[in-house]
Amino acid sequence: MQIITEPCQMQAVVEKLRLNRQLIAVVMTMGALHEGHLSLVKQARSLAGTVILTIFVNPKQFGPDEDFHRYPRPFELDASHAKAAGVDYLFAPSPEAIYPEGFQTTVQTGAVAEGLEGMKRPGHFNGVVTVVTKLLHITKPHIALFGEKDAQQLAVINRLVRDLNLDVRIIGAPIVREENGLAVSSRNIYLSKEQRESATVLFRGILHAEKELAAGRTDLAAIAGEIERMIAGEPECRPDYVCFVHDNDFMTAETAEPAREYRLLIAAYAGTVRLIDNRRFTT
Repeated sequence: MQIITEPCQMQAVVEKLRLNRQLIAVVMTMGALHEGHLSLVKQARSLAGTVILTIFVNPKQFGPDEDFHRYPRPFELDASHAKAAGVDYLFAPSPEAIYPEGFQTTVQTGAVAEGLEGMKRPGHFNGVVTVVTKLLHITKPHIALFGEKDAQQLAVINRLVRDLNLDVRIIGAPIVREENGLAVSSRNIYLSKEQRESATVLFRGILHAEKELAAGRTDLAAIAGEIERMIAGEPECRPDYVCFVHDNDFMTAETAEPAREYRLLIAAYAGTVRLIDNRRFTT
């Protein structure tokens, strides 16, 4: 595995790979690699001859009161995991390499990014699509893989690629869960034993929705309210939002209609750690 830190060097490498007709897949991360990231690498390995993993803690997607400075950065361990997983190139630029002095051009998102995470974290998705656009131009992949745990982010990136005619295939990969159902996340390392146990309520909420929808209930708002109360009833947890959206545009859905796809989105705090989870349902 080769570690590259300079954008121009990464571009030169992938240009040569493309000239040699290599199919390239990229997995973009902020490091602190876990089983979810490694499952993306495994899938990328099955789809392409060359796999690039990027590690970049993007300052432009963090708000002023969020955890940018304390976000875990175990680079040596990450590099070891990446090499063992079969990554060919690890691209790990500095913030100065991605946002050099005088940087002023950004990408702006639209309606799919306005609610939920976009409302709770103003400017977050503009930061995401700006760095994703830059990383796509630097790594020049044919395929880019993203986890479905960040469902709204995946929808925003799909819209970015469609709207700007970016020449890359976006693949969403299923959520990887711990044995207790908790969605794997880099931020799980912040959880105490008690908080980790309480946080399983997010997955229990998903199972509750699955049961109610299978029984024929159509009042999505009421089901979301029940899940919110479940979360509020946990001593270590408090809900941020629970709602159903139409899976195609992420607009809020109050009532289910036959043969439609909806996504349940949950955000909650376990202590001070903010967690998200989701599941898509077809009625």
